Amino acid sequence: MDQALPAKLTSVAELDELLSRPSAGLVSFMKQLDGDIMVVGAGGKVGPTLTRLVQRAITAAKVQKKVVAVDVAPLDALAAEGIETHRCDMMDLDAVGKLPKTKNIIYLIGRKFGSTGAESLTWAVNCTVAYHAARAFQGCRIAGFSTGCVYPVMHLNSGGATEETTPEPVGEYAQSCLGRERMWDYYADQGKLDMVHIRLNYAVECRYGVLYDIGSKVWAGEPVDVTTGYANVIWQGDACNQIVQALGLASHPASILNVTGPETFSVRLVAEQFARLMGKKAEFSGQENGYGYLNNAAKANGLYGNPTVPLARIVDYTAQWIMAGGANLGKPTHFETQNGKY
Repeated sequence: MDQALPAKLTSVAELDELLSRPSAGLVSFMKQLDGDIMVVGAGGKVGPTLTRLVQRAITAAKVQKKVVAVDVAPLDALAAEGIETHRCDMMDLDAVGKLPKTKNIIYLIGRKFGSTGAESLTWAVNCTVAYHAARAFQGCRIAGFSTGCVYPVMHLNSGGATEETTPEPVGEYAQSCLGRERMWDYYADQGKLDMVHIRLNYAVECRYGVLYDIGSKVWAGEPVDVTTGYANVIWQGDACNQIVQALGLASHPASILNVTGPETFSVRLVAEQFARLMGKKAEFSGQENGYGYLNNAAKANGLYGNPTVPLARIVDYTAQWIMAGGANLGKPTHFETQNGKY
C-alpha cells in the first residue's frame, strides 16, 4: 500500500525519502523481475535516489537481488548504505567492459547543460559512451534515459507527441540524444540486447526542474518567460518508479516509452499559483505561441497509473521549499528554449 504524502518537505532527507519511495506496483514488479540491477550514471540529479528506490523496492518485495551503482565520480553515500559501487570512465571501452554483468540495467548517462559551445563533448558523452555501453552490455535488459526533446516542438492542440511521433530533434543537444538512442538501436536491431528508450520530459523535484525555475523567478520578482507557454512535468520519484518497471518493456528492436505527467499546464497559470502561495505578484515576458516540448504519456500512465504526487502538490512543495531557502541544484532547465540551444 502506498504511503500518504507528507504535508510539506522541510529537509533534504525528507525530500530524498519521498523521491526514493517505491510504489506498490514497483514492489510487485520486483517480485517477478529476474536478475540483479545495475544503475549506470548513479551520481547526478537522479541517480542517487533512483538507486535507493531500487534497493527499497527489493527490500519491500523480500527478494534476493543485488543493486550495483556505477559512476565516474565516487558514490560514497550509496556505498555507506551497503550498495555495491564502481567508479568507471565510461569513455574507456576497456573499463566499461570490466563492469559487472547484470541482467538489468538502468542507464542514466547524458549531457545537456553547457552543450552550446561544447558540442563535441556533448556528442561524445551522449553517443560514444552509449556505444561503449551497448557493446559491453550485450545480452542485457536495458531501460535508457532519453528525452522528449527528440520530438519536434508540438502545438498545444496536438495533445503532445506520442511514441509513434517521428523524431525531429532541434539543435545539437537533441540531435545527440537521438544519436544516443541509435547507438543502442544498432545492437537491439541485431537482437543482441533488449532496450526501452525512456523519452522523459520533464522530471521535477523541489531543488530542480521547470516548476522550480518558475517558482524561483516569481519569488525573486523576475519575469517568467511564457513564450513556451505550456509544459508537462512529473514528480521525479514517480518517473523513476515507472522507468524501473519499464524494464519489462525492453525488447529487440527497441521499444519507446514516453514518461511525464498526465496534465499539460499553462506556465502563466502555474506562475500565478506560485504568486498566490508566496504572497507575490507574478510578472511575465514574451507571449504564448502555443508550442512547446509536449509529451503524451497516456501509454505509461495507462500501464503504471497516474503519478502519486499530483501537479498541485508539487507546486505547493516547491513553493514552500523556495520560501524556506531550501537548497537548489543550480541547473536551470531552459524549458522556455525552442531553438535547441542549452
